[in-house]
Amino acid sequence: MSVQTVAVVDYGMGNLRSVSQAVQAAAAGTGWQVVVTSRPEVVRAAQRVVLPGQGAMRDCMRELREANGGALQTAVLEAAASKPLFGVCVGMQMLLDHSEEQDTPGLGLISGRCRRFRLDGRTQPDGSRYKVPQMGWNQVWRKPSAAEGAKEHPVWAGVPDGSYYYFVHSYYAQPSDARHSAGETDYGERFTAALARDNIFATQFHPEKSAAHGLALYRNFLAWKP
Repeated sequence: MSVQTVAVVDYGMGNLRSVSQAVQAAAAGTGWQVVVTSRPEVVRAAQRVVLPGQGAMRDCMRELREANGGALQTAVLEAAASKPLFGVCVGMQMLLDHSEEQDTPGLGLISGRCRRFRLDGRTQPDGSRYKVPQMGWNQVWRKPSAAEGAKEHPVWAGVPDGSYYYFVHSYYAQPSDARHSAGETDYGERFTAALARDNIFATQFHPEKSAAHGLALYRNFLAWKP
């Protein structure tokens, strides 16, 4: 039997070490091989792809666009059209059309935009002020996914609704079609914390920093058959 490969895309901006280690932990005993790579041919050959990201959206888009003379971005776009892809943090934001962060175009794989939290002067239920970026643990509430015929998305399988995940972000996704929102979180307002469309699943939070429930998402991603 041929080796099944998960490619973690290295374009110089992702949280590669922790993401790859978490995916490797999720893959233990399953036969999946996890490869961190900047080579377009490896991304094309992989059966599944993880697109991480951290930092400024403009920097991430520039680095991906320029990597290997544009060939790495092309390979990621091809993967997003044909195989399961998991976007993480800025890797999720990059899937959308546009971000308010430095007026940055995205990959346009899911229609929508990223907006900055506008929480100046507002207080949380405990009386403390909201801070931007949101940094720390928060609950995620699942939504029925249009990608799965309005059923719960398989990547959530076995994870209790309202589980806590780790966030670090100042911008959040606002898909044009609410059916592409697969999970929501409250931080001053309700916002999309997970996106899903066809063979794409992505999270604003960091599964690799979210203990057992985060590993469960990567494990489910490896078993998912979109």
